[in-house]
Order: sequence, then structure tokens, then C-alpha cells
Amino acid sequence: MSTSAVRNDTTASPGGNRWLILVAGVLVQLAIGAVYAWSVFAKAIQSHDAFGWSKAQASVPFEVAIGMIFIGSYIGGRIQDRRGPRTVALTGGVIYSLGVILASFAGKDQFWLLILGYGILGGFGLGMAYIVPIAMLQKWFPDKPGLITGIAVAGFGFGAVITAPLGQRLIAADPSVPTKAFLPLGIGYLVAVVIGASLFRNPPAGYVPPGMVAADADHAVEAHTKDAAPEADFTAAEALGTRQWYFLTAILTLSVTAGISLISVAAGSASDVAGYSAAAAASLVGVLGLFNGGGRILWGWLSDRIGKMPAFMGILGIQGVCLLLIPHVASPILFAVLAALVYTCYGGAFGTMPSTAGRFFGVRNAGAIYGLMLIGWSLGGIVGPLLISSLIGEQKAYTLGFTVVGIIALVGMALPLITKKPAPRTGTSSASGAPTAPAGRH
Repeated sequence: MSTSAVRNDTTASPGGNRWLILVAGVLVQLAIGAVYAWSVFAKAIQSHDAFGWSKAQASVPFEVAIGMIFIGSYIGGRIQDRRGPRTVALTGGVIYSLGVILASFAGKDQFWLLILGYGILGGFGLGMAYIVPIAMLQKWFPDKPGLITGIAVAGFGFGAVITAPLGQRLIAADPSVPTKAFLPLGIGYLVAVVIGASLFRNPPAGYVPPGMVAADADHAVEAHTKDAAPEADFTAAEALGTRQWYFLTAILTLSVTAGISLISVAAGSASDVAGYSAAAAASLVGVLGLFNGGGRILWGWLSDRIGKMPAFMGILGIQGVCLLLIPHVASPILFAVLAALVYTCYGGAFGTMPSTAGRFFGVRNAGAIYGLMLIGWSLGGIVGPLLISSLIGEQKAYTLGFTVVGIIALVGMALPLITKKPAPRTGTSSASGAPTAPAGRH
């Protein structure tokens, strides 16, 4: 690749349209967010008219994909900070799409092929592509980082809302081989990520958004947010050397654990606790996906106004209280309200954490730093469903399961209370490239 090509991938002309780049980021997130529609395919695969796989076996491809997200986001984040967003997003999006297409050739006796395609390749490519717009858009929108990254990752939350009914219709065309639905879906994802990622680029050095002065762009002036930007950008190694990185990752892990615990048993608990029919429970799950996406925008915007740590206290606290109440409600309406609040807060953590990491460590190396933090997504995504399913068990002990997870979320509220921004590291360069003197802890 020529030097000019790399530069075009890394930076944009001063006239670059940041709103068009935001739309492109949402398009990519819509395509890769389809992973949350896996339950539609898992249910079809378990049918005796199809593959007749067990519930545990049908969950493996999704679990593998979630586990691979961290690996993809870590590698993609590090490459993005050096090579620019377009190269990484295109690479990750193509790998993800080809993985989904490969999964379409899996038959009843090709369980390994579904694991390889949807799980390993799909999850890895998803992780690479997911981290790109989050890191890139914070650089384009220093005046509203929480809102904008919230909008970007809302696309991920809404991806399942689109894919779930479309996937159901494709499965119905040949219910005996539900994996065939992945072929047209994979092709559609490929087109979307290529179009969206082709528009990705970083802003030029010293970029100042319209309506902001240079000093505000450098420090994301506190008139726009309760949390001022750091005085210097951390490298990934420097961020890992602070306790704050581990506190933030733990907060993300706890929020994911709480929210995905309900998500993993939403349909069953709606029927067993609140008396929903199977069809009504399935419809409710689809509607709740809207709150997952909407919560990413709402909490991202709110965190810019009230501060990042107060926002996380609200996210964990609301989830904890709702989870404690859910097993005791017989009203379908009240159940839906409580579940919607949990989904909103679950999405909210993903909408708030990227800009929080930017406030703590700077945006220059945001890809690598936040990419590493997504291990919390993988950990929570595995621990949450396993924990609540084992607690509920065959006896359907919903009170025990939701109470334990709810208490974990409430106890986790202590973490935002003790999490303060790190002091700049000695010799760290500021966003403008000038070295800064060491500062005391604040």
C-alpha cells in the first residue's frame, strides 16, 4: 500500500463530513449487531424437523462468537491506531461476512463448520469491526463523545431487530436446513460493511468541530461535559498500568453480567413469571431489543451531562433493583417495564464506556485501550447466562437466580464511587503532540 493510501485511510481532509461518517458507522454496526439474533437460529436448529440439536449444543456457536469478540477487538484496536480505521473495518467486516456465509453450508453433521464460520471467524471479524467506529467517532465528535458513540453502538443493538424477523422468514423457506438462511444474510452484511467502512477515516491533526474553539477541542471543555478530557493521551501499556483501567473493565463486566443474565432467559421468564404465551414472549423479546439500542443513545447522552461515574451508578443500580423485582411480578405490563429498564441499562453501558475510556486515557490510542476493555463483554457474556441458568435450574427457581444477579449489580455500584481519573503519566504526549509535565492525582 502506498504512503498516500495509508494517509488517506488515516486522516481526512478538513472538509470531511463527520455526519456522513457517523451514518457509515451505524451501517457497519447494524450489520455486525445481527449476532444478537442468534436465538432465532438456535431455536430452529433444535427442531426435530431440522438438526435436532440440544439446547446446549445450539448455544455453542453464539458463545464462541462472543468469546472471540475480545480477540478481534484487541487486534483490530491496535492495528487501527497505526493504520487507520478503514483498513481495519473493511478487514473485520469481510471476515465476519465470510464467516456467516461459510456457516450457511453447515448441515446436521457439520457442527464444526458452524463453530468455525459463525463462531470463530464471525466473532473475530465482528470484534475487529466493532471497535473501529467507536474509537474513530470520538475523534470526530469531541464536543459530544457520549451521545455520538451511543448512537454508533445503538446500531449494534438495533441489528438484531432487523435480522430476527428477516432471518425467521428465510428459515421458513427451508425449515429442515435453517443454516441456509445465513447465505443471503452474509451477502447482505458484506455489502453493508463494504459501503460503510469505505467512508471511514480519522479527522486531520488539530481538527476542530464547527462551533468549538481549539482549546475546547483539545480538552473537550467542561461546558459540554462533566468530565474534562485528560491532559495527555495514554498508550495502551500505560493505561494497563493504572488501576482505573481495571476498575472500568470490572464495571463493564458487571453491567454485562447483569443485563445479559435476563436477556439469556427473557422469553422463558416472561412465560413462567408473568404468564406470557410463547408467541407473546417472543414478540416481547423483539421489542426489548429496541430498548437495548435506545439505551446506548440515552445513557451516552446522559453521561455527557451528569458525569460518567454517576451514569454507571445509575446503570448498575437500576439493573439491580429491577432484577430483584422481576421474579415477584405477575403483571405482564410491569414485567415488560422492568425488563425494558434492564435492557436500556445493559445497552447504556456499551454506549457510555467508550467515551469514559476516552475521558480517562485520551482518544489517540482509544482503539487499543477500549479494545482491551471489551474482555469485560466476553467475560460477562459467558458468566451471566451460565450463572443464572444454573441458579434457576430445572426447578425454575427464578427468585434465586434474579436475586443473586441483582445483588451482584447493586454491590457493583461501589466501583464507580471509587473510580477516579488517572493522573497523566510522566513524559506522556498531549493530543497536540507536546510533552506534558507529570501531574498529581485528581
